[in-house]
Amino acid sequence: MNNIENARMREQLLDRRQKLQATASKSRDSDDIRNLLNEVDAALEKVDKGTFGLCETCLDTIEEDRLLADPLIRNCLTHLTAAEQRALEHDLDLAYKIQAALLPKQNLKVGGWVSAYHYQPAGPVSGDYCDLIVPDGGNGTLYFLLGDVSGKGVAASILMAHLHAIFRTLTKMNLSVHQLVEEANLLFSEGTMSTHFATLVCGKADADGRVEICNAGHCFPLVVRANKVESVPSTGLPLGTFSGIQYSTEQYTLVSGESLFLYSDGLSESRNRSDVEYGEKRLASLIERKASLTPEGLIGVCLDDLKLFRSGVPMADDLTLMSIRRVQ
Repeated sequence: MNNIENARMREQLLDRRQKLQATASKSRDSDDIRNLLNEVDAALEKVDKGTFGLCETCLDTIEEDRLLADPLIRNCLTHLTAAEQRALEHDLDLAYKIQAALLPKQNLKVGGWVSAYHYQPAGPVSGDYCDLIVPDGGNGTLYFLLGDVSGKGVAASILMAHLHAIFRTLTKMNLSVHQLVEEANLLFSEGTMSTHFATLVCGKADADGRVEICNAGHCFPLVVRANKVESVPSTGLPLGTFSGIQYSTEQYTLVSGESLFLYSDGLSESRNRSDVEYGEKRLASLIERKASLTPEGLIGVCLDDLKLFRSGVPMADDLTLMSIRRVQ
């Protein structure tokens, strides 16, 4: 870890130590708390010596996502004990189930819109964020969100859950789309380390066909019409890069048969055996040819084309696709 990351980790460990001491003073049985305090002190000593994040067995670097999720771990994956391996497998299985429970309903229909999505982690858990929110009393309004947290593994999945909670809360406040993203950016910036950020598309589709989209540094969404496909440019920086920044939006009106298509870079940056990138042009061309398909159909042909393109090359990143179609 660099000096800035070490300083942030030291602050977090000191904060954890203070909370443990406060709890210990109120607890009758504080043996477990004292053991945790000893572990925090050992981690702080490593930070001061510059050895924090190194495996105690092989002195190699501990996996960053595991370290961010639990700064008290002491060994890399290769040198876990059998008991630690079983505990890790249990935790990953639980994390997978929790993350799956956060996903929205499939084939959601509201206000003249129908939707579908495909969510595929590259490992046990994903750093991609995918949600469809129908606010109470929203008169056919549908919020759609798709994003990608920097990093991989457990740490990224935790931040994905953080985003889920933020937007599920903020969409109840009747904010405009740009205000929604600005408030989410402020909360996300305050609740994460400075080294983490999230690209994001946040949009609102109304019952009259109007759509408003904010693209915070994410892959360009596609507006799919009968005779053309239009990409939605970035309208602001990724969440978590700076607090207090302003965002703008793009506005569209879709009629029956027109669609939106969103995706993560697990699609556009996927590579084949010749190390060629799938790319946005290939995607736009495919979507334009298949513009008449349902949301499920669009996602299906995209997955088929990606499989043909990769020709057996394993997936290297999380993959999320979302399609929303106007049907009236």
